[in-house]
Amino acid sequence: MSTDLPHGTVGDVLDAAEPQVCDDMSVEVALAVMTAARTSRLVVCDQDGQSTGLVTRAELAAVRDSSTYTDRLRLRDILGDHGVLTSAVSPLGDLVLSR
Repeated sequence: MSTDLPHGTVGDVLDAAEPQVCDDMSVEVALAVMTAARTSRLVVCDQDGQSTGLVTRAELAAVRDSSTYTDRLRLRDILGDHGVLTSAVSPLGDLVLSR
């Protein structure tokens, strides 16, 4: 068994391993996609298919349960500074995987 990690970035691994959704998707639909895909996070992509962020079930649930939530809220509206995949420029060797 090889212990070598593939070459690339964390963003490359996330893009390949996680379900991807468009940033114009509503919070409710994103939560439904997570449930159907049996995952706790989604890669968010812009209209050009470029990864723009990562959202988790916990983050979306917190947004949905907030007093400012409306059904018009889209994933792009909640990404803000945390949504950018800053780890996408980190080499895979710096990544610690846990499940």
